[in-house]
Amino acid sequence: MPSSSSPRVSVVIPAFQNAEYLAETIESVLKQTFTDFELIVADHSSTDGSHEVALGFAEDPRVTVLTTEAGGGAKRNWDRVSQAARGELIKLLPGDDTLLPTCLEEQVAAFDAHPSAVLVASRRTLTDAKGKPIVASRGLPGLSGLVSGRDAVRATVRAGSNIFGEPGCVLMRRDLLEAKGWWDDTDPYLIDEATYAAVALEGDVVAIDRPLATFRVSVGQWSVRLARQQAGQAAAFHRRLRAADPTLLSATDVRIGNAKALATSFLRRAAYVVLRRRMS
Repeated sequence: MPSSSSPRVSVVIPAFQNAEYLAETIESVLKQTFTDFELIVADHSSTDGSHEVALGFAEDPRVTVLTTEAGGGAKRNWDRVSQAARGELIKLLPGDDTLLPTCLEEQVAAFDAHPSAVLVASRRTLTDAKGKPIVASRGLPGLSGLVSGRDAVRATVRAGSNIFGEPGCVLMRRDLLEAKGWWDDTDPYLIDEATYAAVALEGDVVAIDRPLATFRVSVGQWSVRLARQQAGQAAAFHRRLRAADPTLLSATDVRIGNAKALATSFLRRAAYVVLRRRMS
């Protein structure tokens, strides 16, 4: 178990059916050049041995292993593991992704250099199921360095996609995550983007324009129905943001974002079809 003193950073892994990759994910955290962190893994009633993999690291004093009862979707486990965190800053890392060795060091340094920052994000490398890079550097289009949270949220809406990147790319203030009611799954496909937007609106964002994490692309089915559902949820998210603060987004911002969200969802489906063929 971690020591009684609170660490600067909490890395939290909400594991679910990640037995094949979880050890690699955990090891990528334990090998960080920044050392003032705790690692909390909560397994969401997996049936593939994920919990046993996590327990293999439980003797490390930096590691805490928890369990989460079945049900409640991603939010239940994401909230469970995040609420257990004691650090000033928190990073949620999916159980099949990894951090580059200097990820925490560079992102904490960004917070130290910019006291107004509430969230720091980096680009990421996309890999296939075997860990082979597909795209070397992706994310944060049009953002670099310190930007206002409002500008960052406007940019993610106009892009029609989550420019902050998958959770492993983001480090944010834990107190603001708690103040916002933890992870926002009003639209489940946007649980990360919606939450990051809520936090970003409380201050500034630092965009690090180089990859500090990897995201493993699944080769699961990406149907036309799923593409339309995701685009529909993105449109609903955009409308809610504008309704809550009409000065944040214009009607044109929302129209552009909705159109791009639909196009992006179908482009993503096409990319997954190509990837499945590549992996077969």
